[in-house]
This record gives sequence, structure tokens and C-alpha cells, in this order.
Amino acid sequence: MLKNNKKGFTIIELLIVIAIIGLLATISIVSLNGARLKGRDAARLGNIKQMQTALEMYYNDQGRYPVSATAIVLGSATAKKLCSTAAAGFVATCVAPAITYMGNVQPNPTPNGTAFSYTGTASTYAITFTLEGAVGGYALGLHTATQDGIN
Repeated sequence: MLKNNKKGFTIIELLIVIAIIGLLATISIVSLNGARLKGRDAARLGNIKQMQTALEMYYNDQGRYPVSATAIVLGSATAKKLCSTAAAGFVATCVAPAITYMGNVQPNPTPNGTAFSYTGTASTYAITFTLEGAVGGYALGLHTATQDGIN
């Protein structure tokens, strides 16, 4: 009588293992994308709160907020720093003897969301931004940060 001494996996066993690995990979990728989204939104909120702090320091020293009737894209080539010598406050570089309130204005994290934009009068300001999801008690969508907080 001949004995089959060949050892190995059948094609069915291999297909089942490949299917299980594929399912686990899909689940991990989906959860990782959610974590990335929350990370970008947390960075957005952190950046906004830093800008609010810098604007309050500017206000305490200058007696007004930076004035700009048209929206300034924060973190762009022309609005990288918040300085005391510029009328609009946000400039590409601070020139001595300027006080630098924020040395590196962060742009909105990519890939989703609109740019941070600033408008302000002497007594008020508004920074608009979007969130990709609900984070930190804030809902998905467009928000405005003002001298009174974040709406």
C-alpha cells in the first residue's frame, strides 16, 4: 500500500488564510484613516488656539487687533508671522525692532479643509477654518474663532 507522505497546505486552506489577512488589513486601514483625520483636526484646533493667544498678546501691547477688511490666508507666503510693526499684523518676516507675537503661523493641515483666513477690526477678529470630523466637542464643518472663543 502506498502512503502519501507529502506535507503541505491545500489550496482551500491557503485561500482562507489569505482572505482572513485581507479582512484584517482592511479593518486596520479604515481605523488608521479615522485616527489620521482626528490628528489633523486636533492640529487645526491647536493651531487656532495658538493664534488666539498670539492675537491676545498683540491686543494687550498694541491696544487693538490687526486690522484687515479682506481675508488674509494665514500661513501663506505673505502671512507667516504676527508682528507689531505691520498694520495688518501678519507679514512674511518681522523686521527689528518689531515684537514677534507668533514666529511661525501654521497653515491648515492638508489634505482636506479650507485655509485659515483672518479678518479683523481694531476691536474684533475672526479666523475661519473647517474640521473634517467631530473632535474636542466641535462638530464637522466650518467654524469661526473670535476674541470670544470658537463657534
